Amino acid sequence: MLDVNQHRLLLRQIRNAGFNEADILKFKKFFSVVNDAYKSFDDDVKHIEIILEQSSNELYKVNQTLKSQVDNVENELNTIVNTIDDVIFKTDMQGNFKYLNKAWEDLFGVKVEEAINRNYRDLLFGINKKEKVRISKFLSEEHDGYETLFEFYKPSGKKIWVQLRLALTYNSNNKADGTIGTMSDVTQLKETEIELNNANKIKDEFVSTMSHEIRTPLNAVMGMSDILLMETFLPEQLENLQVLKYSSEHLLTLINDLLDLNKYKSKQIRLVEEDFNLSELIQNIQLHFKQAALKKGLSFDTVLDSEMPNILKGDSLKLSQVLKNLLSNAFKFTHEGGVSFRTEVIDKKVENTTIRFLVEDSGIGVSYNKQKDIFKSFVQASVDTSKLYGGSGLGLYISKELLKIQGSDLQLDSVEEEGSLFWFDITFKHSNTVSLKRENNKLNITPINLNVLVAEDNNLNAMLLKKLFKKWGINYIIAKNGQELLDVYKDRDFDIILMDLQMPVLDGYDTTRIIRKMSDSGKALIPIVALTAFSESEVGDKIRRYRMNGYLSKPFKINELHDLLNFYCKKKQQVV
Repeated sequence: MLDVNQHRLLLRQIRNAGFNEADILKFKKFFSVVNDAYKSFDDDVKHIEIILEQSSNELYKVNQTLKSQVDNVENELNTIVNTIDDVIFKTDMQGNFKYLNKAWEDLFGVKVEEAINRNYRDLLFGINKKEKVRISKFLSEEHDGYETLFEFYKPSGKKIWVQLRLALTYNSNNKADGTIGTMSDVTQLKETEIELNNANKIKDEFVSTMSHEIRTPLNAVMGMSDILLMETFLPEQLENLQVLKYSSEHLLTLINDLLDLNKYKSKQIRLVEEDFNLSELIQNIQLHFKQAALKKGLSFDTVLDSEMPNILKGDSLKLSQVLKNLLSNAFKFTHEGGVSFRTEVIDKKVENTTIRFLVEDSGIGVSYNKQKDIFKSFVQASVDTSKLYGGSGLGLYISKELLKIQGSDLQLDSVEEEGSLFWFDITFKHSNTVSLKRENNKLNITPINLNVLVAEDNNLNAMLLKKLFKKWGINYIIAKNGQELLDVYKDRDFDIILMDLQMPVLDGYDTTRIIRKMSDSGKALIPIVALTAFSESEVGDKIRRYRMNGYLSKPFKINELHDLLNFYCKKKQQVV
């Protein structure tokens, strides 16, 4: 008989096998062992189920806790992100927005939900085609980063400036799958920049205009002093003439310093490398300061390195200006002892030579805490310096800027009340030229057979030109403006026109334009040389655009004007 307490699986197997009572009794022990095994298995399964259920419950609780924490972090991040004024966004690789913070709505006036999954090209109207091409290129070529600035007009019509920054995001396979970036409203910064640029432009125009207004009469002063020095004068008049000439040259230096200051700050200064005689340059500078040394009772020693080449390739004008600035300061601030100027060859190669220039004095020196400040514009060693010694406070600043252009820097060692040592190194290329033609400093009075038409509205400069033309035997007519010049020119022939640029009625540019369009080719092609107080950097491009043949800056050197007119005289003789 079957035992009802036996496991259900065992009872089913006994019935299916067709065991009778005798068989059951015979295998009673065996069935008992199997029965225990089935029951033990059931107990194990129930235990595992209990464990799994407990684990599942615990896992659910942990998941819920983690989800809650993630939600909290996400909410906190969203709160933080949505309180940031800058737009934070994410796009796919096609430029479709996948995430935007609330700042988007404030900046662009479009709801976040309306912008999601839309392309930046459809929403950021202010990005021009060129920028859109660059952004597309950035997305396709997967560069490291991208930044641009663009205008955007809000629905209200207000224009804003937006700075866009982009960076790529990558998936687990290290493949770019989109971008993350920011957009910032920089309108106030941009408007401030525009205002500053406009203010600088107005300042530059003011300095340029003032320079022109000062240089025009200064041209007459310097020219007349040169003419007087050409005349016969009493010995006691020589000193007065020299003072007049020196003072006018000093004033010109101050004006040029102001103009140079503008150029340095607008990065308009360029290096002009030409062959020059360094020994001759230093000799001229030495002669220039020899009188200053004698007048103050100071020694002035010049020691040149014997290894220094004579002819080099470099910007001699900028080098000369630096050396004159340094020596001028040395003599200005030294009352006893002396000034020394030295050169040292510190490196010599096949293609170039590096030379150190040193200017040392036994003057008032510079205190340690002022040594950096004196290289700034309009800064001097103390508030009393300008009162006691004069000057603009620009010399050292300009010298330092001039040296930067030449790949050098101005160095200083100084002890207050003991003296100063300024030095700098410049590497010059070697020249293939053996010798250079010496510049003639004597005023040229050689006659010139030329017919000259002049446009000049300043009576003093007109008087100067008349005196020079009479000395040189030149036939001339001077008109007070462009229209008066045209009235003369239509009825008479000339060999050259000297054209002032800034005149009443009709300026030099429009006058030149009218001449170049004349039907008579002989008159239309006459040489026209600009004679102006504006600097070449200010008007050079415009002069070339109006097809003028040259440029002479006021105040001009008399020999420069003579050489210019003599050049066209020789050209005239060649044609004849």
